Amino acid sequence: MPGPAAKVHDLEVEIRQNGQGLVALALGGFGIGLTEFVIAGLLPQVSRDLDVSEAAAGWLISGYALSVATGAILLTAATGRLHRKTVLVGLVALFVLGNLLSALAPTYAVALLGRVVAALCHGSFFGVGSLVARRMVPPERASRAVAAMFAGLTVANVLGVPFGALIGERWGWRATFWAITVIGVLALAAVAVWVPAWAGAVDETHGTAGLRAQLRALRSGQVWLTLAATALGYGGMFGAFSYIAFTFTEVTGFSSADVAWLLVVYGCGLVIGNVAGGRAADVGRDRTLIVSLAGLAATLAAFGLLADGRVASVLLVFLMGGFGFASVPGLITRVTDAAGGAPLAAGANVSASNVGNALGAWLGGLAISAGLGYRAPLFVGAAVVGLGLAVMVVTARTAPDRRAERRGTASAPG
Repeated sequence: MPGPAAKVHDLEVEIRQNGQGLVALALGGFGIGLTEFVIAGLLPQVSRDLDVSEAAAGWLISGYALSVATGAILLTAATGRLHRKTVLVGLVALFVLGNLLSALAPTYAVALLGRVVAALCHGSFFGVGSLVARRMVPPERASRAVAAMFAGLTVANVLGVPFGALIGERWGWRATFWAITVIGVLALAAVAVWVPAWAGAVDETHGTAGLRAQLRALRSGQVWLTLAATALGYGGMFGAFSYIAFTFTEVTGFSSADVAWLLVVYGCGLVIGNVAGGRAADVGRDRTLIVSLAGLAATLAAFGLLADGRVASVLLVFLMGGFGFASVPGLITRVTDAAGGAPLAAGANVSASNVGNALGAWLGGLAISAGLGYRAPLFVGAAVVGLGLAVMVVTARTAPDRRAERRGTASAPG
């Protein structure tokens, strides 16, 4: 039998391998996040180079979002019986192919196809990856593991637009997609080498590998309530964020050149909120979700009231990012737990967030079109997040473990 020293050595090796696996997932998330955010700073170049209108070029953003929402469900469902590490490698390969198409695109149609192909892997990667990430750590650290994977996405949010603008300005927009393709190849190698095979094994004990069994797992009311809270929480934040540049320039009085560093402040809030939210969710998940949604609703409302102050706007956009992403790790682990570990639930969570993003941006645009001004999306966002908070409170109060706790308290001898 191995002695204590050998056991300690084996444990150290396992911890190091698991850490490398999380780094690989974070690198994949970073590349995918860059692909999502980088295009915003490249649209004028793409429009001129491919000779299409600004509106048509905008489909490189909206087409991507629609593909994320559909791909998260379809690809996750189609690959439910496959080994999850194999699925992750295939998804990153799809990501590389999509960005390669965009880099080489001779026409607008090929560029759009590249965006769609790259987007198909987005939702499934984060859905399946979250299940693999939490397998690499003890159960009490599950939300932190998910936060570690999403760290790549949050950093990409900070660096994505300036990264794309810098490379695109110096070497052209295609060079940006070549750079992302290289990052994708590195992520592909990292996932293939560093993610342990055992962490990607399909857990048959829950019977959730098949599509029919996964769909049965989605019948849970807790799953749908959590998805609703996800859509409303994301939707409220994104509805406000979609028009934040107009708020900064038209209400606060910042110059257009200031918007870039203000978005970096927002991105820093995302990074910190993601880490803090993951740690807090491992201690008290539902409490963390309620506090983060309440904090986000209050921040958006305060932002709407104080948007004419520069110092207040900088602080509040940071808090907007922090509270906005603090709920992400907990929502993902909650929905997959409610669905008994079904991968489809994790994919559905990503789809719900994208549906919420579209809803929030639409509502914010309606408010502006109605002549309510550029503060209006902040108030609309606060109201939408408030609905998400109400849903989350109901979800927490009706959770099976909460009901069992109340019954136990009521029946306990006085």
